Amino acid sequence: MSGDGELRTILHDQVNRLLGDRVGKAELETAETGASQQTLWQTIEENGLPRVLVPEDMGGVGGGWGEAEVVIRAAGKFQAPIPLVESILAGWLLSRAGLEMPGGMISIAPVRRNEEVGIKREGGLFRLAGEVTRVPWGRVVDHLVVHGQCDGETYIALVPAAAWEVTAEDSNIAAEPRDSLALDGMAVAAAPLPSYMPTHIGPDGLFAFGAMARAGQIAGALESILEQTVQYANDRTQFGKPIGKFQAIQQELARMAGEVAAAGAAVEAASQAADRALERGRGGDAGFELAVAKIRASEAASIVAGITHQTHGAIGFTYEHRLHFATRRLWSWRAEFGSETYWAEALGRALAGKGARALWPDMVDRN
Repeated sequence: MSGDGELRTILHDQVNRLLGDRVGKAELETAETGASQQTLWQTIEENGLPRVLVPEDMGGVGGGWGEAEVVIRAAGKFQAPIPLVESILAGWLLSRAGLEMPGGMISIAPVRRNEEVGIKREGGLFRLAGEVTRVPWGRVVDHLVVHGQCDGETYIALVPAAAWEVTAEDSNIAAEPRDSLALDGMAVAAAPLPSYMPTHIGPDGLFAFGAMARAGQIAGALESILEQTVQYANDRTQFGKPIGKFQAIQQELARMAGEVAAAGAAVEAASQAADRALERGRGGDAGFELAVAKIRASEAASIVAGITHQTHGAIGFTYEHRLHFATRRLWSWRAEFGSETYWAEALGRALAGKGARALWPDMVDRN
């Protein structure tokens, strides 16, 4: 875990400059047709961004979640049409299990709570069989990192593309691949997670870290939407002056800015809590913040999407305008790794289970 402010600054400048130069409206339109993104990925990989959570002695950047949050937020801000966030999660899991992170695009599975993959040990080998659905970027990635149970422990397996079949190609409403994959039982590398990373990290296990990552992407997309909306309000004139000069529009822009700031603060707090929890070896300490990040970012997504489309009017709904690339991702990401309703209920159950007398101390003791 890094917590290095200088590293955060370097990563922020690097990833925002890189994605800002490489991902524009034309590139997003091409990506939605299924065009290969290998050139973009190669640049991302050469800069070490997928390995932000991998220790330096394993060939990574050596950052913590505070540093990863910077990269994840930028991926959301520019709507990067590659599995950068999934590869970051995969690298984190692999390195924690002591497995080397390979090159190429990587995704993770399962990503739905009602799905489990059994990992069977056969001597020194491990075999996985079963089907996983809605796997992000399943049809294009080179490897899959699968978490599942083996001998009562949580294991991480590195599965090459040759070990699965795409049984159904699907996409979310942002046209990002979300595919069904059948694992064929090929022998693969696998290793247990250490004891300080139990199955149940926070209110709902490793699932919560996926929720935090999606919240980070949402926070980035919200920043992009705010910038586009302010620019449009300054450029669009009505009755001889920019619509941004009208009080009603100004009030809505101020409301939007507040939502964007709140979502960003929740995500940053979650990343800091994740680093503290993993450093201490008590993963459950981060559960509250991880849940809050997904709740707050998802709520902001709904409010901000409504305001920006009202401000843009009909033009915001056209394919020719760039706005929809961000808002369609908001609507997709808020539903993945648990909606705000799911996490609010999970958080409520967790707090209620501690009893009324524990509620206030639990809130004020958080740092």
